[in-house]
Amino acid sequence: MTHTPQVAVHHDPREMARTAAARLITRIVDTQAARGTASVVLTGGRNGNGLLAALAGSAARDAVDWSRLDLWWGDERFLPEGDPDRNVTQASEALLAHVPLAPERVHAMPASDGAYGDDADAAAAAYAEELARAAAPEHHLGVPAFDVLLLGVGPDTHVASLFPEHPGVRETRRAVVGVHGAPKPPPTRLSLTLPAIRAAREVWLLAAGEDKADAVALALSGAGELQAPAAGAYGTARTLWMLDTAAASRLPRDLASPPTT
Repeated sequence: MTHTPQVAVHHDPREMARTAAARLITRIVDTQAARGTASVVLTGGRNGNGLLAALAGSAARDAVDWSRLDLWWGDERFLPEGDPDRNVTQASEALLAHVPLAPERVHAMPASDGAYGDDADAAAAAYAEELARAAAPEHHLGVPAFDVLLLGVGPDTHVASLFPEHPGVRETRRAVVGVHGAPKPPPTRLSLTLPAIRAAREVWLLAAGEDKADAVALALSGAGELQAPAAGAYGTARTLWMLDTAAASRLPRDLASPPTT
Protein backbone atom coordinates (compact mmCIF):
# COMPACT_ATOMS: atom_id res chain seq x y z
CA MET A 1 0.00 0.00 0.00
CA THR A 2 1.50 3.27 -1.10
CA HIS A 3 0.04 5.44 1.65
CA THR A 4 0.08 4.22 5.23
CA PRO A 5 -3.52 4.23 6.43
CA GLN A 6 -4.75 5.53 9.74
CA VAL A 7 -7.16 3.25 11.59
CA ALA A 8 -9.74 4.50 14.08
CA VAL A 9 -11.87 2.00 15.98
CA HIS A 10 -15.22 2.90 17.53
CA HIS A 11 -17.42 0.99 19.94
CA ASP A 12 -20.34 0.32 17.60
CA PRO A 13 -21.80 1.38 14.23
CA ARG A 14 -23.81 4.23 15.71
CA GLU A 15 -20.78 5.73 17.41
CA MET A 16 -18.75 5.26 14.23
CA ALA A 17 -21.41 7.07 12.18
CA ARG A 18 -21.62 9.98 14.63
CA THR A 19 -17.86 10.38 14.78
CA ALA A 20 -17.50 10.12 11.00
CA ALA A 21 -20.22 12.74 10.54
CA ALA A 22 -18.49 15.11 12.96
CA ARG A 23 -15.17 14.58 11.17
CA LEU A 24 -16.80 15.26 7.81
CA ILE A 25 -18.47 18.46 8.98
CA THR A 26 -15.14 19.71 10.31
CA ARG A 27 -13.35 18.82 7.09
CA ILE A 28 -15.93 20.55 4.91
CA VAL A 29 -16.02 23.68 7.06
CA ASP A 30 -12.23 23.94 7.15
CA THR A 31 -11.99 23.44 3.38
CA GLN A 32 -14.67 26.02 2.66
CA ALA A 33 -12.89 28.49 4.93
CA ALA A 34 -9.64 27.91 3.07
CA ARG A 35 -10.84 27.68 -0.53
CA GLY A 36 -14.49 28.72 -0.65
CA THR A 37 -15.89 25.41 -1.83
CA ALA A 38 -15.53 21.75 -0.94
CA SER A 39 -16.18 18.46 -2.71
CA VAL A 40 -17.22 15.13 -1.23
CA VAL A 41 -17.80 11.76 -2.88
CA LEU A 42 -20.62 9.82 -1.22
CA THR A 43 -21.04 6.09 -0.81
CA GLY A 44 -24.12 3.97 -0.27
CA GLY A 45 -24.69 0.92 1.88
CA ARG A 46 -25.57 0.72 5.53
CA ASN A 47 -22.47 2.53 6.78
CA GLY A 48 -22.53 5.29 4.15
CA ASN A 49 -26.20 5.95 4.75
CA GLY A 50 -25.68 5.74 8.50
CA LEU A 51 -23.07 8.50 8.25
CA LEU A 52 -25.45 10.68 6.20
CA ALA A 53 -28.28 10.17 8.67
CA ALA A 54 -25.97 11.08 11.55
CA LEU A 55 -24.89 14.19 9.66
CA ALA A 56 -28.53 15.18 9.09
CA GLY A 57 -29.18 14.83 12.82
CA SER A 58 -26.07 16.69 13.94
CA ALA A 59 -26.46 20.02 15.68
CA ALA A 60 -23.31 21.15 13.87
CA ARG A 61 -24.64 20.57 10.34
CA ASP A 62 -25.55 24.23 9.86
CA ALA A 63 -21.87 25.14 10.10
CA VAL A 64 -21.59 23.84 6.52
CA ASP A 65 -22.38 26.22 3.67
CA TRP A 66 -24.40 23.67 1.71
CA SER A 67 -24.64 25.95 -1.31
CA ARG A 68 -20.85 25.73 -1.74
CA LEU A 69 -20.53 21.95 -1.56
CA ASP A 70 -20.17 19.65 -4.56
CA LEU A 71 -21.43 16.09 -4.07
CA TRP A 72 -20.36 13.21 -6.29
CA TRP A 73 -20.85 9.44 -6.08
CA GLY A 74 -18.28 6.67 -6.08
CA ASP A 75 -20.69 4.21 -7.62
CA GLU A 76 -24.32 3.67 -8.44
CA ARG A 77 -26.74 0.86 -9.13
CA PHE A 78 -27.79 1.25 -12.78
CA LEU A 79 -31.51 1.36 -12.10
CA PRO A 80 -34.36 3.73 -13.03
CA GLU A 81 -34.52 7.22 -11.55
CA GLY A 82 -36.06 7.15 -8.08
CA ASP A 83 -35.52 3.43 -7.56
CA PRO A 84 -35.21 2.83 -3.80
CA ASP A 85 -32.02 0.81 -4.33
CA ARG A 86 -30.18 3.68 -6.03
CA ASN A 87 -27.54 5.28 -3.82
CA VAL A 88 -28.74 8.77 -4.70
CA THR A 89 -32.30 7.88 -3.66
CA GLN A 90 -31.11 6.62 -0.30
CA ALA A 91 -28.82 9.63 0.17
CA SER A 92 -31.71 11.97 -0.57
CA GLU A 93 -33.84 10.33 2.11
CA ALA A 94 -31.01 10.31 4.66
CA LEU A 95 -29.61 13.81 4.11
CA LEU A 96 -29.96 15.64 0.81
CA ALA A 97 -33.64 16.43 1.17
CA HIS A 98 -32.96 18.03 4.55
CA VAL A 99 -30.23 20.55 3.68
CA PRO A 100 -30.13 23.54 1.27
CA LEU A 101 -27.89 22.10 -1.45
CA ALA A 102 -27.44 23.83 -4.79
CA PRO A 103 -29.05 21.41 -7.28
CA GLU A 104 -26.36 22.02 -9.90
CA ARG A 105 -23.72 20.88 -7.39
CA VAL A 106 -25.36 17.48 -6.81
CA HIS A 107 -23.72 15.24 -9.42
CA ALA A 108 -25.76 12.04 -9.46
CA MET A 109 -24.71 9.23 -11.75
CA PRO A 110 -27.07 8.56 -14.68
CA ALA A 111 -30.09 6.29 -14.26
CA SER A 112 -30.99 3.39 -16.52
CA ASP A 113 -34.06 5.22 -17.85
CA GLY A 114 -32.15 8.44 -18.58
CA ALA A 115 -30.50 9.87 -21.68
CA TYR A 116 -28.30 6.81 -22.20
CA GLY A 117 -31.01 4.21 -21.84
CA ASP A 118 -29.72 0.87 -20.68
CA ASP A 119 -26.20 1.51 -22.02
CA ALA A 120 -24.15 1.50 -18.83
CA ASP A 121 -20.90 2.11 -20.68
CA ALA A 122 -22.26 5.27 -22.33
CA ALA A 123 -23.59 6.44 -18.96
CA ALA A 124 -20.16 5.84 -17.41
CA ALA A 125 -18.47 7.81 -20.16
CA ALA A 126 -20.89 10.70 -19.65
CA TYR A 127 -20.14 10.80 -15.92
CA ALA A 128 -16.42 10.77 -16.70
CA GLU A 129 -16.97 13.80 -18.92
CA GLU A 130 -18.82 15.58 -16.10
CA LEU A 131 -15.91 14.87 -13.77
CA ALA A 132 -13.44 16.15 -16.37
CA ARG A 133 -15.33 19.44 -16.68
CA ALA A 134 -14.91 19.96 -12.93
CA ALA A 135 -11.24 19.00 -12.88
CA ALA A 136 -8.30 21.37 -13.08
CA PRO A 137 -5.99 20.79 -16.07
CA GLU A 138 -3.30 19.29 -13.88
CA HIS A 139 -5.63 16.86 -12.14
CA HIS A 140 -4.85 13.23 -12.82
CA LEU A 141 -7.12 11.33 -15.22
CA GLY A 142 -9.45 14.31 -15.61
CA VAL A 143 -10.86 13.87 -12.11
CA PRO A 144 -11.25 16.61 -9.47
CA ALA A 145 -9.03 16.39 -6.42
CA PHE A 146 -11.96 15.55 -4.14
CA ASP A 147 -11.57 16.77 -0.58
CA VAL A 148 -13.07 13.62 0.96
CA LEU A 149 -14.05 10.42 -0.82
CA LEU A 150 -16.14 8.01 1.24
CA LEU A 151 -16.18 4.26 0.63
CA GLY A 152 -17.94 1.37 2.27
CA VAL A 153 -16.02 -1.89 2.40
CA GLY A 154 -17.86 -5.07 1.43
CA PRO A 155 -17.39 -8.47 3.07
CA ASP A 156 -15.50 -9.49 -0.09
CA THR A 157 -13.27 -6.37 0.17
CA HIS A 158 -15.05 -4.57 -2.69
CA VAL A 159 -15.20 -0.78 -2.67
CA ALA A 160 -17.51 1.32 -4.84
CA SER A 161 -18.55 -1.34 -7.40
CA LEU A 162 -15.03 -2.70 -7.87
CA PHE A 163 -15.12 -6.38 -7.01
CA PRO A 164 -12.15 -8.74 -6.51
CA GLU A 165 -10.70 -10.00 -9.80
CA HIS A 166 -13.50 -8.22 -11.73
CA PRO A 167 -12.57 -6.26 -14.90
CA GLY A 168 -13.32 -2.87 -13.33
CA VAL A 169 -10.65 -3.24 -10.67
CA ARG A 170 -8.04 -3.66 -13.42
CA GLU A 171 -8.98 -0.42 -15.22
CA THR A 172 -6.19 2.17 -15.34
CA ARG A 173 -7.15 4.55 -18.17
CA ARG A 174 -10.76 5.46 -17.49
CA ALA A 175 -12.19 7.33 -14.51
CA VAL A 176 -15.61 5.66 -14.62
CA VAL A 177 -16.65 2.24 -15.89
CA GLY A 178 -19.83 0.34 -16.50
CA VAL A 179 -19.84 -2.78 -14.35
CA HIS A 180 -21.48 -5.85 -15.84
CA GLY A 181 -22.18 -9.12 -14.08
CA ALA A 182 -21.49 -7.81 -10.58
CA PRO A 183 -21.46 -10.66 -8.06
CA LYS A 184 -24.11 -8.94 -5.95
CA PRO A 185 -27.38 -7.51 -7.26
CA PRO A 186 -28.09 -5.53 -9.24
CA PRO A 187 -25.57 -6.91 -11.76
CA THR A 188 -25.21 -3.67 -13.75
CA ARG A 189 -23.60 -0.68 -12.06
CA LEU A 190 -21.46 2.40 -12.61
CA SER A 191 -18.26 2.91 -10.65
CA LEU A 192 -15.27 5.15 -10.25
CA THR A 193 -12.05 3.27 -10.92
CA LEU A 194 -9.16 2.96 -8.49
CA PRO A 195 -7.11 5.69 -10.26
CA ALA A 196 -10.08 8.06 -9.95
CA ILE A 197 -10.51 7.18 -6.28
CA ARG A 198 -6.82 7.85 -5.69
CA ALA A 199 -7.20 11.38 -7.06
CA ALA A 200 -8.93 12.33 -3.79
CA ARG A 201 -7.03 14.22 -1.11
CA GLU A 202 -8.57 12.05 1.61
CA VAL A 203 -10.13 8.60 1.27
CA TRP A 204 -12.21 7.38 4.20
CA LEU A 205 -13.19 3.71 4.33
CA LEU A 206 -16.08 2.65 6.55
CA ALA A 207 -16.69 -0.85 7.87
CA ALA A 208 -18.80 -2.10 10.75
CA GLY A 209 -19.92 -5.55 11.79
CA GLU A 210 -18.44 -9.00 12.24
CA ASP A 211 -19.12 -9.78 8.57
CA LYS A 212 -16.52 -7.19 7.58
CA ALA A 213 -13.72 -8.39 9.89
CA ASP A 214 -12.02 -10.73 7.42
CA ALA A 215 -12.21 -8.15 4.63
CA VAL A 216 -10.68 -5.44 6.81
CA ALA A 217 -7.87 -7.72 7.95
CA LEU A 218 -7.10 -8.82 4.40
CA ALA A 219 -7.12 -5.29 2.94
CA LEU A 220 -4.87 -3.95 5.70
CA SER A 221 -2.47 -6.91 5.64
CA GLY A 222 -0.72 -5.93 2.41
CA ALA A 223 -2.98 -7.83 0.00
CA GLY A 224 -2.97 -6.72 -3.61
CA GLU A 225 -5.77 -4.63 -5.03
CA LEU A 226 -6.92 -7.29 -7.50
CA GLN A 227 -7.54 -9.69 -4.63
CA ALA A 228 -8.72 -6.97 -2.24
CA PRO A 229 -9.86 -3.79 -4.03
CA ALA A 230 -10.11 -1.93 -0.70
CA ALA A 231 -6.31 -2.22 -0.44
CA GLY A 232 -6.01 -0.07 -3.57
CA ALA A 233 -8.15 2.77 -2.23
CA TYR A 234 -6.07 5.56 -0.75
CA GLY A 235 -5.83 9.34 -0.85
CA THR A 236 -3.05 11.67 -1.86
CA ALA A 237 -2.89 13.21 1.61
CA ARG A 238 -4.67 10.81 3.96
CA THR A 239 -6.27 7.39 4.09
CA LEU A 240 -8.54 6.79 7.09
CA TRP A 241 -10.22 3.53 8.00
CA MET A 242 -13.15 4.00 10.40
CA LEU A 243 -14.21 0.73 11.99
CA ASP A 244 -16.28 -0.58 14.84
CA THR A 245 -14.84 -3.11 17.28
CA ALA A 246 -16.40 -6.06 15.45
CA ALA A 247 -14.96 -5.10 12.06
CA ALA A 248 -11.56 -4.49 13.68
CA SER A 249 -11.58 -7.74 15.66
CA ARG A 250 -9.09 -9.56 13.41
CA LEU A 251 -6.57 -6.73 13.08
CA PRO A 252 -3.20 -6.92 14.83
CA ARG A 253 -3.20 -4.96 18.07
CA ASP A 254 -0.60 -2.51 16.82
CA LEU A 255 -2.75 -1.52 13.84
CA ALA A 256 -6.04 -0.74 15.58
CA SER A 257 -6.38 2.27 17.82
CA PRO A 258 -8.42 1.97 21.03
CA PRO A 259 -12.15 2.66 20.66
CA THR A 260 -13.00 6.34 20.63
CA THR A 261 -15.94 7.89 22.42
